[in-house]
Amino acid sequence: MNLFSTREMPSPSSLFSAYASMAASIMLFRSMANELIPQPVRGYVLSAIKYVFKTHSPKLTLVIEESSGMSRNQVYEAAEVYLCTKISSNTERIRVSKSPKGKNLTIRLEKGEKLVDFYEGIELKWKFLCTDSKQNNPNDPSPRSEKRYFELTFHMMHKEKVLGCYVPYVLERADAMKDEERVLKMYTLNANYPYNGIKWESINLEHPATFETLAMDQELKNAVIDDLNRFVKRKEFYKKVGRAWKRGYLLYGPPGTGKSSLVAAMANYLKFDVYDLQLANVLRDSDLRKLLLGTANRSILVIEDIDCTVDLPDRRHTDGKKQHDVQLTLSGLLNFIDGLWSSCGDERIIIFTTNHKDRLDPALLRPGRMDMHIHMSYCTYHGFKLLASNYLDIHNHHHLYGEIQDLLKETEVTPAHVAEELMKSEDVDTALEGLVKLLKRKKLEGDECEAEAEKKTAAKRQKTGNQQKKSVRNNRRIATKRSSKRLSARNPNLY
Repeated sequence: MNLFSTREMPSPSSLFSAYASMAASIMLFRSMANELIPQPVRGYVLSAIKYVFKTHSPKLTLVIEESSGMSRNQVYEAAEVYLCTKISSNTERIRVSKSPKGKNLTIRLEKGEKLVDFYEGIELKWKFLCTDSKQNNPNDPSPRSEKRYFELTFHMMHKEKVLGCYVPYVLERADAMKDEERVLKMYTLNANYPYNGIKWESINLEHPATFETLAMDQELKNAVIDDLNRFVKRKEFYKKVGRAWKRGYLLYGPPGTGKSSLVAAMANYLKFDVYDLQLANVLRDSDLRKLLLGTANRSILVIEDIDCTVDLPDRRHTDGKKQHDVQLTLSGLLNFIDGLWSSCGDERIIIFTTNHKDRLDPALLRPGRMDMHIHMSYCTYHGFKLLASNYLDIHNHHHLYGEIQDLLKETEVTPAHVAEELMKSEDVDTALEGLVKLLKRKKLEGDECEAEAEKKTAAKRQKTGNQQKKSVRNNRRIATKRSSKRLSARNPNLY
């Protein structure tokens, strides 16, 4: 027996008409809702509906973003290093790179890739994601960079174990791996990067300079080394006295005296990364703060030729930027050096270099900002012997050393100029004879300059003396005329 007769069954055309009518009603309702109900309200209602009807998962997901506010996220950096050791045969895409002098390949996950890790029996699923960030301000012409982050998913019952043990374990393992594969980095600004216009980019720092090869006064060299050793050992001292754990150095002297080589030697000695900051690329104090907060601990921040950029408000820009867009000030820089912002980081060294110390604002030079002033002078006899040992492998006395020593006492020549002369020949006698000729030529030029200066001084003195004599004669003539006038006024019969 049939439950429904064929007469009671709706025809296909009726079903199609009912479906079309329902679809039209839904579309009409949807368009009316879009017109009448604001988008935030619609989003809130949809979120509430999804929350009510969704099935609650026992899984918990941690989102680990590349940056945390204005600072870098150490958990993200640690995860990036740690996960390269967990790549398995199931991983389909990875990023591989190698620096020219790097020992090993650098392996990183490609976006969208997943992998599984285990910690004390807990399954942990990692996923690397990248999304394009949208502009928050339509009037801001600089596009935003992509947003990169990791997702770590695990059972909710292991939340305390993961946060209290696993994440610290990842941080510790990443630090150990970095120390094993430690390669010094040189960071510079990339003004074309779409992150508020500028961002740090790095290459391997492969400068060979060390304190052993540096041609500078030995006592000054020892003083710098002692100061660096004292600084890195005094973390608790800086904390006790309430000061930020940082140190400032001012390197000043003529071009070619080894200021940049000293910076590299300090970096190689301490195993600190170097951040080369060009203030001409920074427009606002806020950009400067973001860049400086983006520097890592155990690093050296270098601002070269500070005398050329210290007059910040009056800088000229040749790239079309309007003057009212420039909001970087000297006070903003000083505030980060020793103001409240200086405490945002530990074990940092700040180095200013200049060829003209006398042009600097006294506010830059006081203790607390530039704690140690290092004068990089012209080449001394000790510096020459070190250069001769490095370039020509001379470890004993040479018969030209006495003449060179006497010439260096009377000649101003930079270590860079001496090194350039020693590189012209691999033959020891030829190279040293060329240096003697250079020093004699420099001495002759110096004597001629001194003679010319003395002539100018003598001519100036003679001119001043003649002017004084002429002035005395004029004064006497005027005094005589005045005396004659007074006498004629008293006794007109005499004239």
